[in-house]
Amino acid sequence: MPASKITANSTMQEVLDNYPSAQRALFRRYHIGGCHSCGYEPHESLIDVAQRHDITDIDEVLTFIEEAEQTDQRIRVSPKEVAEAIKNGNGHKPRLIDVRTPDEFKLAKIEGADLITEELAQEIYSWPKDTNIVFFCHHGQRSMDAAAYFAGHGYVNTKSMAGGIDAWSQEVDSTVPRYEVARDMTTGRPTLRPLRTVVSQAEGCVNP
Repeated sequence: MPASKITANSTMQEVLDNYPSAQRALFRRYHIGGCHSCGYEPHESLIDVAQRHDITDIDEVLTFIEEAEQTDQRIRVSPKEVAEAIKNGNGHKPRLIDVRTPDEFKLAKIEGADLITEELAQEIYSWPKDTNIVFFCHHGQRSMDAAAYFAGHGYVNTKSMAGGIDAWSQEVDSTVPRYEVARDMTTGRPTLRPLRTVVSQAEGCVNP
C-alpha cells in the first residue's frame, strides 16, 4: 500500500522531510543518491528520479519508503531512555558504541562508551544476538546506519540514539561539549570546532 504522506509527484525534499530514513533506504535498495551520478536535486519529483533509474513500479518505492521509516522508528531511542537504561539496567545495561571519528571522540565523549574500530566491529559479531547495543554519533545519522546494519544481521536489541551526542549534551549531560563540523578555508577539509566558537563567530563576537 502506498505511503500516505507522499505521492509519486512529491519532490525529493518533501520525501526526505516526511521520511528521514528515505535517503539511506533509497540508496540501500535502489542505489539512488549515493554518488554524483546517481544523485538527485531537492526539487525533482520522486517519479522522475525513479524513472531515471529504470524503476517502473513507483507504488513499490512508496511502500518501501514507508516501511523503512517504520523500521527506523523501532530502532531509535532517546538520550533520556538511554540514560535511564544505564542507571537502572543492572546486568542489562546497554553497550554504548560511538561510531564517530577519533577526532570527534577526543573532543567530546560519553562516559563508558567505546569508540568503534575494525577490531571492535569484528568483536561485536561474537556477542550474543540479544546483546543490548546502543550506537550513537554526532546527530544520529551514522549511528542509524550502524544499528540498521547489525539489526539486519540478526541483532535484535540494537538501537540508535536519536540526536546523537549533541542531543545527549542538551538533554542528559551538559558537561559533554557540543561542537560543529566546519570547513577549513585554507585546505577545504572539515574541521571540528566547539559550538560556542561557531556561534560567536556567526554573531560577530570576539572570544576572549
